[in-house]
Amino acid sequence: MAFETRQTDVPVSERALHFLKALVERYIRDGQPVGSRTLAKDTGLDLSPATVRNVMADLEDLGLVASPHTSAGRVPTVAGYRLFVDSLLTVRPPSEDDISSLRTRFDVRADAKSLIETASNLLSGITHLAGVVMLPRHERNVFRQIELLPLSDARVLAILVTSEGEVHNRIVHTERRFTPSELEQAANYLNQIFTGQDIKDVRKRLVDDLRHTHTNMDQLMLRAVALAHDLVETAERRDDCFIAGQTNLMEFGELASMERIKQLFDAFTQKREILHILDRCIAADGVQIFIGEESGYALLGDCSLVTTAYRVEDQVVGVLGVIGPTRMDYQRVIPIVDVTARLLAAALRQ
Repeated sequence: MAFETRQTDVPVSERALHFLKALVERYIRDGQPVGSRTLAKDTGLDLSPATVRNVMADLEDLGLVASPHTSAGRVPTVAGYRLFVDSLLTVRPPSEDDISSLRTRFDVRADAKSLIETASNLLSGITHLAGVVMLPRHERNVFRQIELLPLSDARVLAILVTSEGEVHNRIVHTERRFTPSELEQAANYLNQIFTGQDIKDVRKRLVDDLRHTHTNMDQLMLRAVALAHDLVETAERRDDCFIAGQTNLMEFGELASMERIKQLFDAFTQKREILHILDRCIAADGVQIFIGEESGYALLGDCSLVTTAYRVEDQVVGVLGVIGPTRMDYQRVIPIVDVTARLLAAALRQ
């Protein structure tokens, strides 16, 4: 198992690194600012309280720890966590017994969506964080057929079928009633032009047609293009993810305020930014770790994401991981994310 590390130019002595490691591990465990006396005990070094305070002051000057409010203790900063994860963390892969136990949770007879849901529940259940799994992505999704059916009150039911067997539909209010023969003519027009083409290419063509009205296109065909555009846009945005265990985050004091939880739940509901972060991991090797502001998403500023891609037939088709507070137990979480990705990939291959 491998995970991506990032080089740091912060000059830190061996003794300071020893203290930083002890401080981060203690803060992950307790969630409380760590004082000099506690650190002295945890490190087992025979140092005076003044020496310990000096080392802590050095770490603070380097931006690796901070003093919250008036507390005498320190907490890790994003830079401190980053140095800890990149240089001080020893990750041990799960035992064969643990892997075997996890494997039994995947029903290889289930469909892809059920397996994805199992993986997200498994991640949240084991880590007590929020588990997130992107649905498998297909490299090519092709326009197969569109149907336009009349409904009452000047409404049209538009149905699009793609090569992946996906069916998308939308009810659209129109400016006038269209007869069944008119809608059939419009659907035939669209099918003749777009059947067999990639959905992305279809959408680009439709956008162009809407922007630059062709002289040979009558009002019915223009309406058909507008109907198809909305539907194709829905089909193109089919990437989605399962998120499980959001309520686990309420157990962490730093995330448990009502306003903070509301913001996080809004982010989980909308999914757009989370999917964008996962999308950035598609081409990356190994486990990716975003700590706090590194995700580029303000609402996750107090959180970390540990993610990795999963593959089917040596092709990356999706990303999974966990979302939790920055003080998550990285040593335990990283191998769980890695092995879950491998087990999901194995189940999807069956």
